[in-house]
Amino acid sequence: MKLAKKFMALSLAAVMAGSCLTACGDSSKSDGKGGDENTIVIGGSGPLTGDAAQYGVGVKNAAQLAVDEINDAGGVNGVKFKLVFEDDEADKGDKAVNAYNALKDKGMQIMLGTVTTGSCLAVIDKTKQDNIFQITPSASAQDVIKNDNTFQICFTDPNQGKASADYIAENNVAKKIAVIYDSSDAYSSGIFNTFKSEASEKGLEIVAEQSFTSDSKTDFSAQITAAKNADAELLFLPIYYQQASLILAQCKSAGFAPKFFGCDGLDGLLDVENFDKSLAEGVMLLTPFAADASDDATQKFVKAYKEKYNNETPNQFAADAYDGIKIIAKLVEKESIKGNMSTSDICDKLKKAISSDDFSYDGLTGVSMKWGADGAVSKNPKAVVIKDGNYSAL
Repeated sequence: MKLAKKFMALSLAAVMAGSCLTACGDSSKSDGKGGDENTIVIGGSGPLTGDAAQYGVGVKNAAQLAVDEINDAGGVNGVKFKLVFEDDEADKGDKAVNAYNALKDKGMQIMLGTVTTGSCLAVIDKTKQDNIFQITPSASAQDVIKNDNTFQICFTDPNQGKASADYIAENNVAKKIAVIYDSSDAYSSGIFNTFKSEASEKGLEIVAEQSFTSDSKTDFSAQITAAKNADAELLFLPIYYQQASLILAQCKSAGFAPKFFGCDGLDGLLDVENFDKSLAEGVMLLTPFAADASDDATQKFVKAYKEKYNNETPNQFAADAYDGIKIIAKLVEKESIKGNMSTSDICDKLKKAISSDDFSYDGLTGVSMKWGADGAVSKNPKAVVIKDGNYSAL
């Protein structure tokens, strides 16, 4: 009897050990040790639901399009890419962290993201701790790139603020300017602060500085009245398209018809549900991408995107993400990276390569894009105007 019990115990132990080995063998590469030599897992997170879903969906779709193109062409040095993506709902806290942890559980070795600034700020220290290479298509706050493993494809907020003031001044768009910005949002505040400084240098007069917060972003009557009473010729909106759509409608109701100028956060304005697109006619914005541009690369991308995603027109965030995957591919090729390398080794190689003097990338959102060790991209912005319900280059 004792012998039988001993045999059963040994058998149970063997089964448990085998189960553990099986579980360990099936686990993801979240331990950073690498996995299949011929597969690299790229993870991304962004809002797939909620007010900012246009951004996240655009990024996910374009990233998948780029991954499919690379894989269909045989991969990079025989290495295929796999994209895993999580919905972080543009959250600035736990949901962003949970999405990041889910990506790690799915074996993420390189991170494309996050899409929005708040979510990115919530995870950058975690990617630094894990030493995962992170390149964000659209999180534009300067603090996003405070760690040496994080890089941007989009402009930094200060860059957008300075470029906006420069464009307005150099093209004599207006002299008397009112601003409505979100003081609770890092993106909006970052652009405004630099815009204000540069506007002063360029001889522009800010006649009204009006703010709102995330708790009061539907009624802008007080801010609009202040701008109207100050005789503003132009209303600068360094905000996201949802609030901009409300401001445009409320300006019309108030009988206030200035020029309107914004940054990349206004991309998506024409797709707001039940929005009267005629209200956006003449709105100007800085963006690195216009879907109606005539160059071959843009037209090829727009055509492929529409064919894959129900004839939807890609926005600037989608173009940034497409570039992001192609940038990663070029870096992987340059460094001969394989999927069985540790995430830390991959990170060290990629961050050194992207900031090297001999690396640059010609993409949809910029020509001869280069990066320094500070993580910021160097490229020129483009100004577009909404005309006949479409974006047209200025």
